[in-house]
Amino acid sequence: MASIFTQIINGELPGNFIWRDDKVVAILTISPIKTGHCLVIPIEEINHWDDVPVDLAAHLMLVAQKVAKGLKAVYSPKRVGVMIAGLEVPHTHIHLIPVNELSDFDFSKQNPAAPEQLAQEAEKVREALRECGFNEAESA
Repeated sequence: MASIFTQIINGELPGNFIWRDDKVVAILTISPIKTGHCLVIPIEEINHWDDVPVDLAAHLMLVAQKVAKGLKAVYSPKRVGVMIAGLEVPHTHIHLIPVNELSDFDFSKQNPAAPEQLAQEAEKVREALRECGFNEAESA
């Protein structure tokens, strides 16, 4: 059975996309730790991050860096934190979280976000990415 991320990528479930290219998507998570918490996900369903082919892993990180620039522009955090946990969904994904302190990495602080709020935040981030010249936000 396809992972929940594959179902979102394929349009079978809703998702708030902020990036889409031929290898990777980025979406806002429905239960963010902090506003702007997003996931960078390879389209190819690969369970463990250490099994991701090197070229795809490099592309994932490149996209994560670009998306982080959009998050910085919108939320002005001290940092955009990066985490690969891999426990919640068996499909590799990178968490990007606007953070101001180490405690902002605490998954117990996740709260479900309203669909309208996620849509508004996604548009803010896409706009910031477009202003950075990243056209992949257009097709998200």
